[in-house]
Amino acid sequence: MNEPIVARHWLALAAPKAAPAVATSTVLILGRIWNANGAEHSVGNAALMVVLAAGAATAGAFASAGRAGDPVIAGTAFASSGALALAGVAGYADSMPLPLLLWAVATAVAYGLAARHWRTDRREAVADQRHTTERHDQYMHLERVEAIRARAQVEVAREGAAYAEALAAALTIRAALPGFDPRALQDAGLPELPAAERETT
Repeated sequence: MNEPIVARHWLALAAPKAAPAVATSTVLILGRIWNANGAEHSVGNAALMVVLAAGAATAGAFASAGRAGDPVIAGTAFASSGALALAGVAGYADSMPLPLLLWAVATAVAYGLAARHWRTDRREAVADQRHTTERHDQYMHLERVEAIRARAQVEVAREGAAYAEALAAALTIRAALPGFDPRALQDAGLPELPAAERETT
């Protein structure tokens, strides 16, 4: 059976690759908007962002250090900590170079972490595709063998039917020959006619 070919839209293919840059850029833009609305040199806002970033980092450390720690929760907590730190610097700093530097570092780190997951997903997808292809080839081989066996059985049955018809015709012709003596055939060890045909002769 042929599987339908599904072509994904180019936006669906590009979205995962652009997600880290979009996320860090969004945090930078929101931080600068916050800066324009009074966060610049605000000690209270800076202290709040430091506390939030430290809390998120601590939550990530506890989530990853646990014996049954969930790497997804830990990664989310560390990403939140980095985003809060970037937003705090972008909101508190009076110029753009430092926020842009942190944005570039955060984007590079995000792509580095995402590349690991992309490689793992690609490896799993290739392994799954290879396994599916092997199973498909195996089933095709089994179907081919069964089809050959079925054709061979049909041919054997057809040849057996043709042989039975030829034997019946030969017996009928032999019984109709003049001077046919079934007792002489029996004495010679040759096959005799069935009882029904012997009675007709």
